[in-house]
Amino acid sequence: MQRIRLRYTKRGRLRFTSHRDFQRAFERALRRAEVPMAYSAGFTPHPKVSYANAAPTGTGSEAEYLEIALTAPRDPETLRALLDESLPTGLDIIEAVEARTSGLADRLTASVWELRLDGVEAADAERAVAAFTTAGSVEVQRMTKNGVRTFDARPAVASLETHGSPADRPTDQPCAILRLVVRHVTPAVRPDDVLSGLRAVADLAPPVPAAVTRLAQGLFDEETGTVTDPLAPDREAAEALTAVPAAAATAPTPEGPA
Repeated sequence: MQRIRLRYTKRGRLRFTSHRDFQRAFERALRRAEVPMAYSAGFTPHPKVSYANAAPTGTGSEAEYLEIALTAPRDPETLRALLDESLPTGLDIIEAVEARTSGLADRLTASVWELRLDGVEAADAERAVAAFTTAGSVEVQRMTKNGVRTFDARPAVASLETHGSPADRPTDQPCAILRLVVRHVTPAVRPDDVLSGLRAVADLAPPVPAAVTRLAQGLFDEETGTVTDPLAPDREAAEALTAVPAAAATAPTPEGPA
């Protein structure tokens, strides 16, 4: 059995697709591309697809991950192209690697998010960010199936900062850009929870809903505060395997006795 790990996006209007919507679209793409999928056992077999930490409905993403199991080997790049052609524009398969290490989900410990706040002045956003980052705790509320839940959103936010106004905005229209790194903890802290926290500590309330995009997710490096590429170990393992035969082919042949 071969395992392939894929990175895909949710762009434009497709950010409003739910995780279940994507599952249905992806399984149709597998059939169209004639991928030799492995199936589960039982009365209702289903393709062996492992989804990891999907973004909330309504948010865009440049870094969603999943893993599929095949019954016959396929070239990862060829498979990526076939699946990408079979999905609607906006749900784009942008990377594929053969799984040569274990624990993809264990390497998704943090996300980098960008929040676009139309109608918010940069100075107001900077004051709100300063209030949030210096606060010892930021309690927010979220409605769950069991009622309203209150929790502290501050510990999960590893960094929060403002960025310059986007180039595609008219100069007379304010727009603040926030960039944040959020650890994947329990309970999960989502970008809308951070926005609730900014409203609680600094009364920052954008006049229109924020445009939220996940830029990356992976293993959080505590020393540098960065999020690393979760597929890098698989690429490195593949490169190491290809380097061994190449080195053997170029090694000098020992001379025998005269």
